[in-house]
Amino acid sequence: FHEMGHALVAMALPDVDPVHKISIIPRGIGALGYTIQRPTEDRFLMTREELEHKMAVLLGGRAAEHLVFEHLSTGAADDLAKATDIARSMVTRYGMDEALGHVVYQEEAPVFLENAAAASRRRETSNETAEKIDQAVRTLVQAAFDQATGILGQHRDTLERGAALLLSQETLNEPELAALRTRLPVA
Repeated sequence: FHEMGHALVAMALPDVDPVHKISIIPRGIGALGYTIQRPTEDRFLMTREELEHKMAVLLGGRAAEHLVFEHLSTGAADDLAKATDIARSMVTRYGMDEALGHVVYQEEAPVFLENAAAASRRRETSNETAEKIDQAVRTLVQAAFDQATGILGQHRDTLERGAALLLSQETLNEPELAALRTRLPVA
């Protein structure tokens, strides 16, 4: 259900990289499955809506677990970290929060410096602004989770069929995903 959640949310949203393959065969340490999306073109800029959709796809697995099993697991830890990073960048680097304005609160730390992680944690805001940033990040991540949950709830039958197919075949490629997509109108 987790991997199918990612795939269905990606297939339902516009301007999202298409899903090429999903699998429930474990690969590497901690990865119990994967969803591969391939970009159709090189992109150097992303809009707020595209970033929001990217977060919804990342949270599609967690949303599927919550919807189907009515509980959450640790399986979405990496997805949560990535979605949170996107939301934090939207707020602190790209000026995409109306309340905080068109201001950069965190500059990108150079990765070649040995102490880059410590530099990125250096505080450049007041306590009040830091709280507003945290709230804005939470709001963005929650909205993405809600969007993913809404899509999967609306297409629960496709989620169930897709998960059963994935369980029996272990891997779905573009032709199988295309067959599922015909039943899934774009949001």
